[in-house]
Amino acid sequence: MREGFQNPSDDRIREILGTPRSVAVVGCSPDPARDSHRIARLLRERGHRIHPVHPAGGIILGQTVHTSLRDIPDPVDMVDVFRRPEAIDAIVGDAIEIGARILWLQLGVVNESAASRAGAAGITVVMDRCPAIEYRRLFPPPSV
Repeated sequence: MREGFQNPSDDRIREILGTPRSVAVVGCSPDPARDSHRIARLLRERGHRIHPVHPAGGIILGQTVHTSLRDIPDPVDMVDVFRRPEAIDAIVGDAIEIGARILWLQLGVVNESAASRAGAAGITVVMDRCPAIEYRRLFPPPSV
């Protein structure tokens, strides 16, 4: 990442991950071996309500898969993205339209112009980070 973008503080990321939210997982795979599937499961286990998003539709983790963000009938707080950087511009447009307040771009997903556009719309952006890593880092298990 270039020096212009700053991820939120650890306190803000802790608040994002520690507060149950409605999370759209864009690019969620039905394959349990894929990172997107594992992270969706982790988020659900941590108390978040997940909405898998994948163009093929179907069922993932017992949830109806929506073909786009715009198809989710419920309010979405956070959009967690497992797509290539060039797909992020369109996703940001949809995230703005549905009123999402947080855009989380997974490890390796970096699109500074889309992040800037989301930020200008009032969306908190976390870029090039993984919730599983952040949970381990910011919510360590208690010492025995």
